[in-house]
Amino acid sequence: MALREQLSNDMKAGMRSRDMNRVSVIRLLFSAIKNKEIEKGKDAVLGDEAILALIATAAKQRRESIAQYQQAGRNELAEKESRELQVLLSYLPEPLSEQALREKVEAAIAEAGITEMKEMGRVMKVLVPALRGRAEGDAIRRMLQSCLQGNA
Repeated sequence: MALREQLSNDMKAGMRSRDMNRVSVIRLLFSAIKNKEIEKGKDAVLGDEAILALIATAAKQRRESIAQYQQAGRNELAEKESRELQVLLSYLPEPLSEQALREKVEAAIAEAGITEMKEMGRVMKVLVPALRGRAEGDAIRRMLQSCLQGNA
């Protein structure tokens, strides 16, 4: 089932069960999808990969908001963001474990044949799209730096 169709079905089910948190989050996702399609131009339709990227971005924003709200002592807002984050995470693929991420990064380094930090961008261009939704860019970057320092 396509991700857009799944979102639509889940929104309908959320409305029937009066799960307003889920409905609200899915409506925000549909809004983001529509805005991205408008941005891309006439007759643009986002595929599952692009929708996953939007969901991953929204999840990252929620994580940042949670940290800021907790730092400011606004626990009720942090809890709301946390509930929204759980809905978003249900649409993302299973995150990679640290060991699995290390294996993917090491394989990409070997494939690209890089040995220096200054060549890191070449591997990042390949890894970030390949691991979208399964690992954050920052985690990929840290693991890549760790692997390159270990090789040096």
